[in-house]
Amino acid sequence: MRRLSLFLIALALASFVAPAHAQRGQADLSDAEVEQVRDSAYIANDRVTVFIKLIDVRVKALEDLYARPRRPGREQDTHDLFEQLAALADELNDNLDDYGPRHRDLRKSLPKLVEATERWATVSRTPPENTIYSLSRRIALESIQDLNDAAKQLIDEQKAWFATHPVEKEDKYTEESQPH
Repeated sequence: MRRLSLFLIALALASFVAPAHAQRGQADLSDAEVEQVRDSAYIANDRVTVFIKLIDVRVKALEDLYARPRRPGREQDTHDLFEQLAALADELNDNLDDYGPRHRDLRKSLPKLVEATERWATVSRTPPENTIYSLSRRIALESIQDLNDAAKQLIDEQKAWFATHPVEKEDKYTEESQPH
């Protein structure tokens, strides 16, 4: 009976741990970063800005790896950072694909995104060639380029859309405006 109880407890604990680990994508977001992404879910400009910051952190880490003397494991760390860059860029691109047809106003954040993608691509090309991370770098660069292309296209689409559909003053969500 005691073995059965221990087995059931272990099974119950495993059922909670496995999904939590599976939910972490290749981007390996910290808990604070996950909260930032969740908090920005309702305002498209904020969401884009949060993703820019998240990718900037990884790009800065990549720069730091090669600004210091070489240490063991640098190539694997570079590989991991490139995978995280690609995953975050792909996720942001998916968000842009969702925002575009819905005509979410991204006119403030898109120019910043275009500038950031150019910076990320430049930094991603700086580490010397190495077979350990060459594939992940190529995938990250393709994801960054796709993101750059999508942002530029969306800028053009938004200019055309908002020229023909002026934005009216929107009431911000406040507690006072909601019925009690």
